[in-house]
Amino acid sequence: MVDKLKPAPLAYENQPFINSPDGRILRILAEYQEPLSRFRREQIQDTVVFFGSARFQRGDAAKKNLSAVEKNDANAAVAQYEDNLKRARAAVDMARYYEDARRLAFLLTEWSIQIPARRRRFVVTTGGGPGIMEAANRGAQEAGGKSIGLNINLPLEQNPNSYITPSLNFEFHYFFMRKFWFAYLAKALVIFPGGFGTIDELFEILTLAQTDKLAKKILVVIYGSEYWHRIMNFQAFVDAGTISPNDLNLFKFVDTPEDAFTFLRDGLTEYHLGGPPKKEKEQEVLPEIAKTRP
Repeated sequence: MVDKLKPAPLAYENQPFINSPDGRILRILAEYQEPLSRFRREQIQDTVVFFGSARFQRGDAAKKNLSAVEKNDANAAVAQYEDNLKRARAAVDMARYYEDARRLAFLLTEWSIQIPARRRRFVVTTGGGPGIMEAANRGAQEAGGKSIGLNINLPLEQNPNSYITPSLNFEFHYFFMRKFWFAYLAKALVIFPGGFGTIDELFEILTLAQTDKLAKKILVVIYGSEYWHRIMNFQAFVDAGTISPNDLNLFKFVDTPEDAFTFLRDGLTEYHLGGPPKKEKEQEVLPEIAKTRP
């Protein structure tokens, strides 16, 4: 007697298939559709994205670490002690950017939640981790607003910070889908001092703007001119002929939370809240959820 076959699993319930190379397209689509569904449910119209180092600490934590280094490492090898001390002192100095990001996110959120609109405007968004990301999510929470965390699954696990709005806490596998969501809803980008990842995100948006691949005006704020002028010479691009002098107008350097907020508030009002028009090119009708062109 032939045994009766059991029903085969439904394709979308077949985990070995979903997790296989053949199922990759479904995983990619899921990282598009699931966030889109949640953003619609949470009535998120657009965002302001904060980038910066995950390594910056709060001021009190950095000072505590410096005291520990001075106390515990005194008997270490001289070269190692001096290196540890140098890094700890740098952490205390860079902690000011944590507090500035927190303050700017607070000011921006305090303003944005008062905008009369059917959906939430200019919601603070970060990569969801520690450092500058934590500071921005924290500032938004302290202002009484929601904020978004677009985390990434990494070998060295990066846990989401505790200040993200729980319903807007995301975890991505694919870097390119995470980058898509950073750009898709963004009306402004704030770049705090950071490393390779921060620079990567900055130049990705600048490249899209330079090549006219954005269907919207994205304001780009580069925060901390002292740090950035030390890290890279933007004028050197112009001098070498690799970019146009006008490309330097794609971003603005600022050095205080108040100056950054004023620039963002005025620009977002002008370009995205029906403020006074400036140039004919900038009067294009934008979709409700802005998007990059195909």
